[in-house]
Amino acid sequence: MFTIIGMLIVLSTVVGGYMLEHGNMHVLFQPIELLIIGGASLGSFVIASPMKIIKAVIANLIGMLKGKSYSKETYIETLMLLGEIFNKIRKEGLISIEGDIEEPEKSKIFSSHPTILNNHHVTTLITDTLRMVMTTGMSSHELEALLDAELEAMHEELIVPAQAVNGVADGMPALGIVAAVLGVIITMGKISEPPEVLGHSIGAALVGTFLGVLLSYGFIAPMAKSMEYIASEEKDYLNVVKMALVSSAGGASPQIAIEFGRRVIPGHVKPSFVEVEQAFKELRKK
Repeated sequence: MFTIIGMLIVLSTVVGGYMLEHGNMHVLFQPIELLIIGGASLGSFVIASPMKIIKAVIANLIGMLKGKSYSKETYIETLMLLGEIFNKIRKEGLISIEGDIEEPEKSKIFSSHPTILNNHHVTTLITDTLRMVMTTGMSSHELEALLDAELEAMHEELIVPAQAVNGVADGMPALGIVAAVLGVIITMGKISEPPEVLGHSIGAALVGTFLGVLLSYGFIAPMAKSMEYIASEEKDYLNVVKMALVSSAGGASPQIAIEFGRRVIPGHVKPSFVEVEQAFKELRKK
């Protein structure tokens, strides 16, 4: 939502300022220049990116336009899912969750939290970590080091689409110059025309440079930065799960393990201790 609002602000202020200075919109409207710049940018992106990156960029753009982010409610729900798992381990032993982690889609615990179940990254992190704890007896310190390495590798993978889009933004001003040069070449073919015709043609050519810079710094580069923030939010979210899992593996009680997770939640969405405690009490009543 905010992405679209931001685009409208950029477009309205730039075009509005141009019109306030009595600019001729007919000159500014150059669909062929836009075709050259957009087509060349898209082509360079396809050349530079394998299919998996192209698919990841499309998915990231959709998520960005939808305003994907992790709310306080999502964090509370995640902590409660972990609390259910930790409670079951404490009451029935570690082996009792084998069915839950082997087939989470059939697990009563995971199924009661569909938002979490549908997040492939967090579901895999939880199930793989608990499976490892069950089969290897790894210490909490070793587990934490392993998960840190995994989250860092995952973040590097999540940031690649943003880097690819940023590469497109970096090339757009130069492609705008390409479009402008082509316009100048066309203008030179009209050198015998009256000054009014030449002026219009040169103005149309300069629109190429204008569009390249505007599209790069006004739209594409900010979109890449937004995708970086989304990747960082994903890492922050998974770090909360990691802290709770490591604490539980170290022998902490379910409530303490959840508190370890709560403490690393980003401040703007962090639930209070009372909110989590109340949710945990309601969970224990079930």
